[in-house]
Order: sequence, then structure tokens, then C-alpha cells
Amino acid sequence: MTLAHDTLVLVADGRKALFLRNHGDDQQIDLRTQSHRAREDRKDSDIKTAPAGQSPAPAGTGLAGGTMTEPDFHQQEEDRFARDLAEKVNAMALAGAFDALVVIAPARTMGELRPLWHKEVTARLVGEHVKEMTDRPIPDIEALLVGEPAPPS
Repeated sequence: MTLAHDTLVLVADGRKALFLRNHGDDQQIDLRTQSHRAREDRKDSDIKTAPAGQSPAPAGTGLAGGTMTEPDFHQQEEDRFARDLAEKVNAMALAGAFDALVVIAPARTMGELRPLWHKEVTARLVGEHVKEMTDRPIPDIEALLVGEPAPPS
């Protein structure tokens, strides 16, 4: 993949987002960190308000009620982080902060982001990679973008 100068590269997952800019050109990628966001992963006791409950038995069946499964609060927070990130990128696109965008994110995060993109983001989207890269160094991200295999972690 070739990237034009000043292309914005978003590397994200449900906990961290890196905004990188290509300071190189379409012949040589040179990504530099523009900004980053991270959310703190709270403890279960900080998120939960009560233990999982009981569901009532279906009326007239004589069956016992079942235990209700507990929602995955950590996943809910990761999804919320992705939605907030989509709003940030939408606002950046509407403000003209970038002309081209590449997004690198794992499937779950990408699935949260895609339906929330404003048409201005979609118009500027020049590439997507469904991959977890937030904890990788910038040279590995550059290698992914030019199609080279990244070294093992």
C-alpha cells in the first residue's frame, strides 16, 4: 500500500488508540505519533453493582427459574471506547483534519467503528487492516502498511 504525505493512520482496539501521520511520501512511509488515547481497565468491583440475578420461571410450566448470565462489563467499556473514538474521527473529518485515513483494528473494534463512520470519513478511508497492532512498535505498523511481514512479537 502506498500512503500519501500527511495520511492519518488510526491504530486502535477497545483500550488504546494511536493517531499516526505519514511524514513521508508514497515512496517511503514515515509514521510519527500525532496523539494517543487510552482508557484505564477498571476492576470488576468498580464496574459491577450487584451479582447476577435469577430469571423467573416461565408461567405455568412448573420449571425452576434460571440464573441470568452476567453481562461482560469490560467488553461494554471497550465497545463504548470504540464508539467515542468513531465520534472523534467523525469530528476530525468534518473539520478537515485529514484528507486520507487508514484504520488498523481487530475485528471486534472494526465492527464497532464501521457503522458509525460519517460519510466524510468513509469518503476519505483509503485502507483498512483487521489486525491487533496497538502494542506493536511503529516500524511493525509501517511494515504492515507496505505489505512486509512484521517480525514476531
